[in-house]
Amino acid sequence: MRLGTFNLMHGRSLDDGLVDAGRVRAAIEGLGADVLGLQEVDRGQQRSGHADLARIAAEAMGAAEMLFVPAVVGTPGAGFRVATDDDLHGADPHYGIALVSRFPVSDWRITRLPPAPLRAPILIPGPKARMMLVDDEPRVLIAAVVETPVGRVTIATTHLSFVPGWNVRQLRLVVRALRRMPAPRVLLADLNLPGGLPRFFSGWYRLAGRPTYPSPAPRVQFDHVLADRRGFERLPRVVDVASPDVPVSDHRPLMVTFRERPGTLEID
Repeated sequence: MRLGTFNLMHGRSLDDGLVDAGRVRAAIEGLGADVLGLQEVDRGQQRSGHADLARIAAEAMGAAEMLFVPAVVGTPGAGFRVATDDDLHGADPHYGIALVSRFPVSDWRITRLPPAPLRAPILIPGPKARMMLVDDEPRVLIAAVVETPVGRVTIATTHLSFVPGWNVRQLRLVVRALRRMPAPRVLLADLNLPGGLPRFFSGWYRLAGRPTYPSPAPRVQFDHVLADRRGFERLPRVVDVASPDVPVSDHRPLMVTFRERPGTLEID
């Protein structure tokens, strides 16, 4: 069983600044994921050729289940409004996160997380990288009860705020929301918290310690696979961790492979 998280940066390549649907499809297919959490996902955005990136990922994986949830309606940096659950199937453009699974899902849950109430500087990557002072975006948590080969597992994804401190508050809200769902629980996410901080603030195990950002030469780990201590003994043993170089995004994906039968969980 192979789980992963990948911040797509709306499918853009740092090499040429372009979004190519075929390139995104090939990158996702090459990960070999059974369940994949995706962040910075566009649907119907002009900048990404009006593509439905979550649908492209699902097709590349041969997925049985997929849920895309917009955090905003509009385009970050160019004007948007906060999305609601009524916008799940509303008019594009949308921007948000997605959870894609090759395994059946018996329950979906959506939790919306408020944005930070202040502006903060953020690095805009690319050939002409620059700092901008921007408003924080609302965030979303998608959680699913997944019927995996090793039994029922709650698997979730989110993309937390880049505002220091506020992302810690959001992480605690995420933990609280996931504790209402069946154990064992795994979080696949871009938490905008480096290294071991997510483990410290959540109390969950960190299953993979690999730098994922920036993608050409990663130095920092913002992308994480965490497992709740409660019920962790029912998870399989981790047998491989990878952060492959792919031709899209300023993040590298983070992939964790589990042995198919339950055993002792290897943790970092």
